[in-house]
Amino acid sequence: MDTAARSGEPGDLTTRPGDPAGPDATPGRPGDRPAGAGETAQTLDRGLRLLHLVADAPGGLTVTEAANRLGIGRAAVYRLVGALTGHGMLRRDGDGRLRLGAGVLHLARRAQPLLAEGALPALRRLAEQAGATAHLTVVEGGEGVALAVVEPSWTSFHVAYRTGARHPLERGAAGRAILAGRAGAAGPVSTAGELQPGAYGVAAPVLGVPGLEASVGVVALAPLDTDVVGAQVLAAARAIAAALS
Repeated sequence: MDTAARSGEPGDLTTRPGDPAGPDATPGRPGDRPAGAGETAQTLDRGLRLLHLVADAPGGLTVTEAANRLGIGRAAVYRLVGALTGHGMLRRDGDGRLRLGAGVLHLARRAQPLLAEGALPALRRLAEQAGATAHLTVVEGGEGVALAVVEPSWTSFHVAYRTGARHPLERGAAGRAILAGRAGAAGPVSTAGELQPGAYGVAAPVLGVPGLEASVGVVALAPLDTDVVGAQVLAAARAIAAALS
């Protein structure tokens, strides 16, 4: 975060017809037949559920654990893993545990411009209300990354916060708000000087958007009224959640 003063700137997964087995087929079970449209949709649903399960397991999952949580056989999980691994969405680590693959990161990066676009109206409103630099921060690689930044148009001085800036989640209001959201707290969270001496932040988690870990907040060169600005930040977080849902 650059706190140099800036003067007055506005700142398939599918089973194909003819595949020898449906999504849950094991020898002797009715699923041992070509997949129809309903079974194809079920396979897609299970594949997506598997991705979510792996994403929520920091230590990865074994095939047996995945099968138990999905309520299906190991053979069906192996087929899902094969397809998802082929698309780079899953990988097996040295212990054979299932982990997210690089393909998920590629999709996430392609989606980031859409997230930023959806958040910009609320960020602009927040920056003008608070007279401080507003930002949307998302989790990437275990760090907080500033995905979108809007500077207020009417202030003489404000923080210049660069899009793409990264920081630990344990430091700064934006990261702490994300951690609070993981614990079910809506915030707001305020900090002073954790990322940059002389910078003050207030942030709140963006809740209710499946698959998204993010926060919205403001950063300023002077202490912020947590009651007033906190309410503005919470309103922006709700507006962004509604826009992205």
